[in-house]
Amino acid sequence: MMTYRFASQVELIEQRDGAVLLKSIPLSVLRVNRACATLLKGLGAGGPAANPAQHKALFEQLVARGFLERSQTVPEVPQQYPFVSVIIPVRDREKALGRCLESLSALHYPAERLEVIVVDDGSKDNSAGCAKRWGAKVISSGADGAGPAAARNRGADAARGEILAFIDSDCTASKEWLRELVPLFDDAALAAVGGKVAGISKESALDRYEDVMSSLCMGRHPRLAGKGADTFYLPSCNLLVKKEVFLGMNGFAPAMQVGEDVDLCWRMRDKGRRIAYMPAGTVFHQHRNQPGAFMSRRFFYGTSEEKLQRLHPTRKKQMVVPPLPAGLLLVFLTIPWTGGFGMLLAGIMAVMESRLLKKKTQKMGVDLGLFQLLRARLRTLVSLLYYLSFHLVRYYLIVMIVLGILQPLFIPVLLLMLGCAAMVDFRVKKVQLPFISFFLFYILEQLAYGLGVFWGCVKGMNFRSYVVVLRRHIDHRRVDV
Repeated sequence: MMTYRFASQVELIEQRDGAVLLKSIPLSVLRVNRACATLLKGLGAGGPAANPAQHKALFEQLVARGFLERSQTVPEVPQQYPFVSVIIPVRDREKALGRCLESLSALHYPAERLEVIVVDDGSKDNSAGCAKRWGAKVISSGADGAGPAAARNRGADAARGEILAFIDSDCTASKEWLRELVPLFDDAALAAVGGKVAGISKESALDRYEDVMSSLCMGRHPRLAGKGADTFYLPSCNLLVKKEVFLGMNGFAPAMQVGEDVDLCWRMRDKGRRIAYMPAGTVFHQHRNQPGAFMSRRFFYGTSEEKLQRLHPTRKKQMVVPPLPAGLLLVFLTIPWTGGFGMLLAGIMAVMESRLLKKKTQKMGVDLGLFQLLRARLRTLVSLLYYLSFHLVRYYLIVMIVLGILQPLFIPVLLLMLGCAAMVDFRVKKVQLPFISFFLFYILEQLAYGLGVFWGCVKGMNFRSYVVVLRRHIDHRRVDV
């Protein structure tokens, strides 16, 4: 069940012809009509919304704009469990596969409504024998190393279940994995559901880094997406899909060795199918916890960007860069060279922009103090600095390091951007590591991923992965019921 409430720092200010939603950090103002205002008043002081299903589309708009936040509880266990086919591709992972199958044997799900299919992709070890010992149905991928995407497709063709549950051989499932995710399909509009991916081990520093920084980790909050140009997807190591939808999409792209889950999710969304992430139904993944293997994996992931960009050219990277805050940020960044003059100019620009913003908000019937406006603009600058820093560090770190070597005056900018991106991620992700350890792993990750992106672009002779669409602002239009 989905519930909605006001996000933190949000208030509803009633007016004669409707109301205004005001979010103070970051500053955002949205006018809503009278019917919408009446509905939102029902949220109360942090209380859940009444009849959320009836007004789901409206609430989801406001969630996307940061005025509401959603929470989702696991639906009650259905009276009739759907039949689920768990599909595991494997190649030469006998020991890991044994752990995976052992965890599946302990699932709290009716055995008569469940089958486990292991697709052997040309293993040289006894992976197939291990699967048979645990009572799994074993089929061949039909090739020697066809790849996980092709193997999963073979499993789906042989599956009897109405829901396909994909898990990887180097993962283990929590006992409530299916019981917590399957009921979400009570929403007929959902085509696919993904659950939380955590690390099997948290012993080493790299284990703890990967536990929250891995691209398989989708965060602490539920998420729902349909059509749109964003890049949200569900990783295939914890992915449940309706079989009819999966087959209708022709499954995973068999030729893709990496990024096949991203491609499938984007194709489903392009067809108007909805996908959802729920931070429940946990699967535990054996992350690469040696620096060499860790960097190799990040490099491998990076190579997928070129092919995904070719297959989905409309899904470009987007960044909101408001002109005035961007100019102010640029002045701030030049202070190491301009000194007191730069500080004075930045201060004048900040006050002038805050006064312009004050006039805009007053026209919408909201009168904010100068201090509140300055604080909001400071938050905007920090957010803008983070997004710019993260993008540059993610894709151009090697270039930035070379520039720092060739021109020492560039080193403060490099350190600022590296430090900003790392510190924000460290605080938001709440990594259980000393910052210095996190910072070292962070640099290694960005170097490896950036090299992978570059290598993929060189191989494909396509550098569109580096193209960013800059937008002046987010379109906050009037919201009607």
